[in-house]
Amino acid sequence: MTVTDPQIVRHLSDAEAPWVDTGQGIDMKLLRVDVENGIWVIRNRFQPGVELPVHQHTGTVEGYTFSGRWRYLEYDFVSTAGSYIHEPAGSVHTLQVPADNTEPTDVLFIISGALLYLGAEGQVEMVVDAGSILEAYVALCKAAGLGMPTVLSA
Repeated sequence: MTVTDPQIVRHLSDAEAPWVDTGQGIDMKLLRVDVENGIWVIRNRFQPGVELPVHQHTGTVEGYTFSGRWRYLEYDFVSTAGSYIHEPAGSVHTLQVPADNTEPTDVLFIISGALLYLGAEGQVEMVVDAGSILEAYVALCKAAGLGMPTVLSA
């Protein structure tokens, strides 16, 4: 079998995928990217007080919170350690991490499709997808002197 064989189980250790600072109060670790099918698996550590712009997903999102707490301004629930969420395609929301958190909030997201950042009138202002998040992660790793990161593909 070759490394590209889809039947091979692949493994990524914690050390192989480094955390990188995005400069926006968020550290990210990209674990897997399937550009062809538009799937990306990312772990984010949000600092207290971080709020993302309003955004919409073109596909589904699964999320699991390891530590801290966060919420969507449009909903009543608060995700805490051990919480799981499922977002249907087309959902629109604003992720907010409470400023009074005493630790970073660590969340794993499995994202299908693109993330569309929306302006005040609902217009798409920025698109993030599997290809662009991979490019950003590689660039951030290189800029931080970490070299080329290992990211599982397909």
